[in-house]
Order: sequence, then structure tokens, then C-alpha cells
Amino acid sequence: MPEAGDGACETGRGGAVPAIACPLCGAATHAFCEDRARRYLECPDCGLVSADPASHLSREDERAIYDLHQNDPADAGYRRFLARLADPLRARLVPGMRGLDFGCGPGPALSMLLREAGMAMADYDPCYAPDAALLATQYDFVTCTEVVEHFRDPLAGWTRLAGLVRPGGWLGVMTQLAPDLPQNFLRWRYRDDRTHVSFHRLATLRWLAARFAFALEQVESQAFLLRRQG
Repeated sequence: MPEAGDGACETGRGGAVPAIACPLCGAATHAFCEDRARRYLECPDCGLVSADPASHLSREDERAIYDLHQNDPADAGYRRFLARLADPLRARLVPGMRGLDFGCGPGPALSMLLREAGMAMADYDPCYAPDAALLATQYDFVTCTEVVEHFRDPLAGWTRLAGLVRPGGWLGVMTQLAPDLPQNFLRWRYRDDRTHVSFHRLATLRWLAARFAFALEQVESQAFLLRRQG
């Protein structure tokens, strides 16, 4: 794993990389920066910064990293971290509403917080709780914490998320926003995790809200609520 700052910015940030389209909006990407392990591409249209697909880990190596994550539902610090999304979301919900924690991981702590608030929760994760039947319905709200940065195909991932939310329902997302400048991006610890391949900016979330007819609200530096219109 390269240390933060172990890279250099590509010269000519505006140089086109026509062979690689943005995996979210399809526009031609530009060289952004690179470190010892990966190069990163920037989309001038939606703002997404994506890792070169040639640098993606194998599914086996990706799963091995996920297995190292410590997501204990009983950990007070982890619960406080998740409360940054859970608390503002809960303020907009009514007990008894049905929710899905998408990408819950091996320890569905966020579901526990919301169940404690009286919500009816289901848990889905492609590795740890792969019940595809849960994706065949819509919910009053869907939560997605520290997941969207793992999307290798962000358009497909976000399309699935949007389709899970009923009209008038809520989508709660947690992710860190990518720095605008290459030198800051290379000092950003979030990029050191090789399973992180899609780095969003606020402009990216605004693009997504417009694409899928959601109203976007930033409730914390890393927490966002999107309400489906209609």
C-alpha cells in the first residue's frame, strides 16, 4: 500500500485520455494524478475521480481486505460514526418504516441503530448477506455507508440504489468527498485503500441527484440525504 504523497501529479491535467470513459457519466476522462500503485482519472462533466480499471484488485484480494474491517455493532466509536448519518435520517422517518442497509458488511451496526429507533430493517451485502430477493422491492429508505467508493461500475451501482427507494423515500449515503487538487488528493488517506475506486465530489452527487430525480441535502461533511421526488 503506497503511503500518502507517494505519487506525482500528471503533467498536463487537461490531457485527454480518450480510451477511458467516465464509468459514471460516460464523458472522456482526463489524467488527474498517479501514485506508485495507480493512476487516477478525472471527469470534467460529473466530477468523479476514478482509479484506472487496469489497477483494480482481483475479487479475491478485494474480499481479503474487506475481511480485515472491524465493524463491531457494539463498538461505541463506530456507533458514533454511523450516527452522523443515522441521526439526521431518523429525524425524517416515522417508526415502522421499512429500510434496507445496502452494503451492510459482516456487522450491520447501522441497522441496529435504526431498529432501536423503531424501524423495520433488512440487510444486504454482496459478500456477507447476498440475498438478492431483497433487491426486488422498494423501501421507505435505503442506507449506504462507505460503499459507493467501492463501485467499479458506479452508474450501475447508483441506478440500483435509486431503484430501491420508493417515490418520496430517502437514500442516506456516507462517503468522503474527493479533494479538488491533485496534490491534496495524493495526501488523502482515503485513496490508500485499494478497494476504493470511485471517488465522489459534491458536484458528482449533484449530478446524480439530477440524473435520478432526487433532492440532495448534505447533513454532515461525509453524510448526505437524497429524497426521491414524485
